Amino acid sequence: MAYLIGVDLGTSGTKTALFDQEGRTIASCTRTYPLSQPQNGWAEQEPEEWWQAARETIRGVLEQSGISPEEVKGVGLSGQMHGLVMLDGEGRVLRPSILWCDGRTGRECGEITERVGKQRLIQLTANPALTGFTAGKILWVRRHEPELYAKCRHILLPKDYLRYKLTGEFATEVSDASGMNLLDVANRCWSGEVLEKLDIDPALLGKLYESTDLTGTVTAAAAAETGLAPGTPVAGGAGDNAAAAMGTGVVRAGRAFVTLGTSGVVFAHADQVSIDPGGRVHTFCAAVPGAWTVMSCTLAAGLSLQWFRNQFCAEERRQAEAEGVDPYDIMTQEAERSPIGANRLLYLPYLMGERSPLLDEKARGAFIGLSAMHQRGDLIRAVMEGVSYSQRQCLDILREMGVAPDHIMACGGGGRSPFWRQMLADVLGCTVQTAWAAQEGPALGAAILAGVCAGVYPDVPTACDAIVHSDQSCSPQPEAGGRYEPFYRLYTSLYPALRGSFETLYQL
Repeated sequence: MAYLIGVDLGTSGTKTALFDQEGRTIASCTRTYPLSQPQNGWAEQEPEEWWQAARETIRGVLEQSGISPEEVKGVGLSGQMHGLVMLDGEGRVLRPSILWCDGRTGRECGEITERVGKQRLIQLTANPALTGFTAGKILWVRRHEPELYAKCRHILLPKDYLRYKLTGEFATEVSDASGMNLLDVANRCWSGEVLEKLDIDPALLGKLYESTDLTGTVTAAAAAETGLAPGTPVAGGAGDNAAAAMGTGVVRAGRAFVTLGTSGVVFAHADQVSIDPGGRVHTFCAAVPGAWTVMSCTLAAGLSLQWFRNQFCAEERRQAEAEGVDPYDIMTQEAERSPIGANRLLYLPYLMGERSPLLDEKARGAFIGLSAMHQRGDLIRAVMEGVSYSQRQCLDILREMGVAPDHIMACGGGGRSPFWRQMLADVLGCTVQTAWAAQEGPALGAAILAGVCAGVYPDVPTACDAIVHSDQSCSPQPEAGGRYEPFYRLYTSLYPALRGSFETLYQL
């Protein structure tokens, strides 16, 4: 029996899972770490804490399973996209990583657009200059921390820092690199034109691979820290959403998934490059070699519910601890007692600004229609509905592009909630399914890529056909969908009405 390890470097923690070749989870281990917000709209983490979590969880799954390290045929990596990791010539971290949800680079994005040209940038990188993407972060450090930038010799993405610690190699792969605003997405290579116009030395960037390629092997030093066998292959891996596509079987045209993790994503597979000229959604290279994806990203999906839980649900947390259940289960019970429309209450989920489809780092969250009659369950339901509306707004754009399906796989924390899945089905107007293996999410996808790299599977679609099967399904309810529709239409009108206020508030 062959075994595979997938390591998923998330925003709230790193999850490592060990699978057999049939996709069964043998062991799983998670370690959390903090997110720092030095200023409003900023978000940073320490890369060393990622490595500590990775080595502890890798060792943890090996110890839980009791299998020999030599039985692990490969390791795959997935992780949060867009984060900037800067290393000096000795491979030492120069500063905390600036994360995907950090909105400080508005000025730099304007500079990128001016230097490259808005339409030319979209033609080359398939995306406009976005505050979450890596290029703006590079220019921000160069402008604000020039002495530190002068010391930089290597620029990596978060999961690729783990690759460096495991293998000693400075490398990345095309799915994750697509989110840097530096990759020629159609041709799957670094864009010399963009790099030249932004005056970024291409030598700073990692060597590019496909997601199933061998990028290095575990060093003796890393083996001593993790418990892996020296020489274990490490695959290219994928950005978190591209890896999640593996774990949900979204590896052929006509398939898509929605994830409600910290961020919210609608993700569709495409065999050809398809680009939204307005840049409202993103086109990236897929983890499937020779294919692409179209995806949206809203910045505070599950984060919105987590924020509400942490700030306003102390009573639910105490009850959950006493009963030995998840606080979200109790919150969901309260939300179910509120009607569709949350008693005429709407929520805008822009806690960290917004990316898809608004492209506005200055947008902020809001409850609209709040009155003295509202109870906590109404607010919880409004948050869940607002996040669902944000996903519908993105799916409508994918439908315009002709790449959206009539059924969607659900994953992420929100995808585990039957109540939220049914809400999504009704709001999106399509069947929402789950996969029996999808609870392991990107970690499973990373392991599948490792299996293809190691020769356990011949290719990605074959592996997914063998491993991924749907187990639960929610069909849209026409009556409920009709009741959501006027609230959704009102939701889409609110950001244009408030955009000027968000700008003013940002300047105060």
